[in-house]
Parts: sequence; structure tokens; C-alpha cells
Amino acid sequence: MTTRRLGVWIAAGVAALASSAALAQGDAEQGATVFNKCKACHVVDEAKNRVGPHLVGIIGRPAASVEGYNYSNAMKESGIVWDDASLDEYLASPRELVPGTKMAFAGLRKEEERDDVIAYLKEATQ
Repeated sequence: MTTRRLGVWIAAGVAALASSAALAQGDAEQGATVFNKCKACHVVDEAKNRVGPHLVGIIGRPAASVEGYNYSNAMKESGIVWDDASLDEYLASPRELVPGTKMAFAGLRKEEERDDVIAYLKEATQ
């Protein structure tokens, strides 16, 4: 491969990465709207569990670590630490990532909705 051709491939790769990183940012305002699907079971603004655990401080937190919430064994044994990638995968299909999870929600199939919810969680749960 010539140096010029290699340079073109590298530039294309960098552009693709920059493009996907920009898309992964999400829109927190839109995420607040999408999060309405989650509100029956989760809260983001206080350490109070509902049907699901509260999400305060979720970014960087190990799965199954909210005190006072009765997690499934599957979640306890998952080894997940919640970050953009793990949240994206879980929100896409909770039961696929953690077979045996107690979460009944089927998931958010649209990548844009997941990106928006993750952006919202980053803002709302700090």
C-alpha cells in the first residue's frame, strides 16, 4: 500500500470516528422526553427506589450497587459498570445483555433515543 493510499484510509477512519462520536453525544432535552418511558420505575433526582433502582450517580457506578434495592442474581453477577457503552447496550435490549434481569422493559430500539437518554442521564443524575 502506498503512503498516499494509507493516508487516505487513515483520514477516512478518523472522519468516521469523529462522526460516530458526534452522533453518540445525544440531546439531553430530547432524552428527558424519551425518559418518560422509564419514569414509572426509575427516578433520577433522588435516591429513592421504585419498581427499579434510582439512577442518581449511575454513570461510573457498578451494576446492582444501589443499597436497599433487591436486584436479580443475573444483575448482581453481570460485572457491568455503567458507562455510555454499557448503558447503550443495556437500553437496546436489557434481557439480551443480562439474561434473567428483572427489568421488564423491552428496550429502546432506536439508537438516537438511546443516545438522547444517555445524554439526559449524564446531566440529570450527577
